[in-house]
Amino acid sequence: MTCIHSNGKVRILVVEDSPTQALHVQTLLEKYGARVTVAQNGRIGVQIANVVHPDLIILDMQMPEMNGLQACQVLKKSEETWDIPIIMFTSLEDEDLIASVLDLGVVDFIPKDVFADMVLVETLRQMGMVAAESLA
Repeated sequence: MTCIHSNGKVRILVVEDSPTQALHVQTLLEKYGARVTVAQNGRIGVQIANVVHPDLIILDMQMPEMNGLQACQVLKKSEETWDIPIIMFTSLEDEDLIASVLDLGVVDFIPKDVFADMVLVETLRQMGMVAAESLA
């Protein structure tokens, strides 16, 4: 599944309430050629997804107003956004939560640890969203 657009860039929505984490992920993804939009909570992320219809959504789990699980549920039930791949990005390690998120059709669940950047980039490479030769 290659999602490269005429401008040569994949559109990724990062939904993350920590400005530091959001900037880190945005910088990482832009280094690999993605066009990144950031939302600071799940409610705003859902609104942006409905307007922009990104190629991929990266959702943090723990956020104010609407957490990642709630946002994922809304996105997967909507005719506008059900088909957008979602990657959950979190520091939570709850097996039941992971199972419920994967049951919703989430593409991957990436723990926020020292390997998170490498795992995220490799997942995007396998999805055809970044090229293998882009790996630094």
